[in-house]
Amino acid sequence: MSAQTETPAEPKKLGGDLLTVTGLQKHFPIRRGLLQRQVGAVQAVDGLTFSVRQGETLSLVGESGCGKTTTGRLLTRLLEPTDGKIVFEGRDISHLSTGQMRPLRKDIQMIFQDPYSSLNPRHTVGTIVGAPYHLQNVKPQGGVKKAVQDLLALVGLNPEHYNRYPHEFSGGQRQRIGIARTLALRPKLIVADEPVSALDVSIQAQVVNLLEDLQSEFDLTYVMIAHDLSVVRHVSDRVAVMYLGKIMEIADRTALYERPMHPYTVALLSAVPIPDTARRESRERIRLQGDVPSPINPPSGCRFHTRCWKAQEICKTQEPPLAELQPGHQAACHFPENTTEITIDPMGITAAS
Repeated sequence: MSAQTETPAEPKKLGGDLLTVTGLQKHFPIRRGLLQRQVGAVQAVDGLTFSVRQGETLSLVGESGCGKTTTGRLLTRLLEPTDGKIVFEGRDISHLSTGQMRPLRKDIQMIFQDPYSSLNPRHTVGTIVGAPYHLQNVKPQGGVKKAVQDLLALVGLNPEHYNRYPHEFSGGQRQRIGIARTLALRPKLIVADEPVSALDVSIQAQVVNLLEDLQSEFDLTYVMIAHDLSVVRHVSDRVAVMYLGKIMEIADRTALYERPMHPYTVALLSAVPIPDTARRESRERIRLQGDVPSPINPPSGCRFHTRCWKAQEICKTQEPPLAELQPGHQAACHFPENTTEITIDPMGITAAS
């Protein structure tokens, strides 16, 4: 899929905030010794704050290990947050028990990354896609079999394959089965954890287009987790860039791709393949030095300063807040890119930076 995908002619009509996240944290304890005392913690997610509007697609992007998948599992309450608040439709779901969350499972669903391991090989497609009806004690009109066959047709599969097993399908078809299962109870929020990363490139566009069509038809809200920035540009309304458990930048897709402010975002975008040879040769490729620091002992100040070419002393000691530098465009950086500011130097000469 090309990174130069055309944007839709008409913007989506979005509703109010469906999901609001404030100060979300997930620290996995490290225990050692006979008594299993805690000696540290993996700070997988460390203080995320964002919101998702009804009908919107918000994408979380970043390197492996930045906390994207953990965030998705926190939003669906497959993991218990260490701290922070998750509010869904005005209700705090941060620490609801399994029993309290069960009725909300109809409204919050997840598409998993690996279509090979997320489907039980011992069950038929009919059993897999029909499971949500039985778990939630929902009796669809016309019966479960008809509802499952309608779902299979909706995602582009043959309804007659109701009695087949997952091993009889390709990777793309298995992911469609997973999407059909997710749609069974008509959820309001779907967290898609890299839904196309395990698929062939030729199939990725088909699945992405399917997700977009389903969003339009059923007024779905997506939190998309991905590392492929070209796919993200195609499907997103807004994009949040994560690094080492924190959000570095969040903006609508046009602003983020055309005027990225955080140096990490600039580096990520410089690595996106461009099919146009002339444009590719004229673009500067930024190669970050070193490895991502350990989330067990993250660096002080800005977490990106150990690899940032703009880092100064303040970056090592003071963590920059995620601040709105332009309307709808937030970045956590002391020295952001692509900002126009008027400054006055000691000689009294006005200059633009």
